[in-house]
Amino acid sequence: MTFRTSTSARPRVQAGIKLARLLELPEGDFAKQVRELEANVFFRSLMDARVISVQPYANAGFTARRFGGWELSTASDGVSALDGRGELAELLQRIGQERFEECFLREASFTDEERARLCGISREEVSRLRDMVTSLYVQEEFDSAASVPAPAKTYSAVAGITVDGGKPALAFFNREIWKGRYQVDEEMRGKMIETLPAIDAKRVDKFLRDLELLDRRKTTLYRVLEALIETQSQFFVSGDPDQRQPLTQRDLSDRLDISPSVLNRLISNKSIQLPWGLEAPLKVLLPSRKAMIRSRLHDLIRESPESSDPELAKKIDRLYGVKLSRRSIAQYRADLGVGNSRNRSRVSSALTA
Repeated sequence: MTFRTSTSARPRVQAGIKLARLLELPEGDFAKQVRELEANVFFRSLMDARVISVQPYANAGFTARRFGGWELSTASDGVSALDGRGELAELLQRIGQERFEECFLREASFTDEERARLCGISREEVSRLRDMVTSLYVQEEFDSAASVPAPAKTYSAVAGITVDGGKPALAFFNREIWKGRYQVDEEMRGKMIETLPAIDAKRVDKFLRDLELLDRRKTTLYRVLEALIETQSQFFVSGDPDQRQPLTQRDLSDRLDISPSVLNRLISNKSIQLPWGLEAPLKVLLPSRKAMIRSRLHDLIRESPESSDPELAKKIDRLYGVKLSRRSIAQYRADLGVGNSRNRSRVSSALTA
C-alpha cells in the first residue's frame, strides 16, 4: 500500500524535516546557514523595506571560547568534569589558559618532564591533566598537515556561563548567530507582497519561512539556556555538582511548552562552558533525581567502602534528606556495578595485602 502526502500537508512536513535538521546542527554549521541566508538579496531588501528587523537578545553577552579548536567528546559525560572546586579545576587556574593550551592541547611533542617544568607542576599532576584531555576533548584540525579524526559524536560549544556579582549570565561564542532574533512585521509583509509579481511573492514567502525556521532554532535554544541558568544557578556559582537541581527533559519541555522531541534534538550534541573553564554537555544540567542520588551514593561508597547498605541509607538521609530503602540502595549499587560491603572489604584487603 502506498501512502501519499496531501498537497496541503507537504509544506508542513518539509518544514518539520528542515527544523529537525537545524536543531541538530553544530554551531559552526548553523553559523554558515545564517551567513548564507543573510547574504541572500531578499534579506537586504526586506530589511530596507522594514519587513524584517533584528532584535537583540536580552541579558546575553559575548565571550571568546577557551581551548578553541577542540570539541568536547562523548567520553566527557562524567560528573567529575563539572566540579569547579576539584583539583583539576584548581590546576587549570594555577597553570593558566595559555600555558595549558601550549603544553597539553597544541604541542604533542612535549615530554611529561617538559610539561611539568613549563607549567610548574609535578609529573603526577601532568599525567592527570593529560588523562583529562584524553577523556574530555578531541582535537580538530589546527592545520592542514596534521589532523586527528573526531569520534562518532562530539559536542558543539554554544555559550559560556560567567558569574558576575554572584549571578550567572550567558556569554555566547558566535556573534554572527546570536547578535539578535529575526522579527517580521506582518503588516509591512502584506503590503510588500501585494506589490510583487506572483512568482516573486512566492520566493519571498519561501525565504521568510526559512528565516522563521532559523529563528525558531535560535530562540528555542536561548529559552532553554535561560531556563537552565535559572534552575542551576547555585551550581554555576558554587562549582559544586551536588548543588544541581533535579530537572528532566520532560519537565523542561513542559515548562517551555515545546515538544520533548524538539528539546532532545536540540541539546543532544550541544555543550556549554562552565565558569571555571571546562565544558560540559547540556544534558548534564538536566539530571534526574535518580541520577543525582546514584552519583551521591557512588561518592559515599568511594569515601567509605566499608559502609553497609543500612549505613549508606542513613548517610544519604542525613546529608541530602532523601530516604531510601535497603532494596533501593542495592539497586543503585547494581546500577553502579558496585558490590556489597563484604565484597568491597575483601577487595580492599586483597589490595592492601
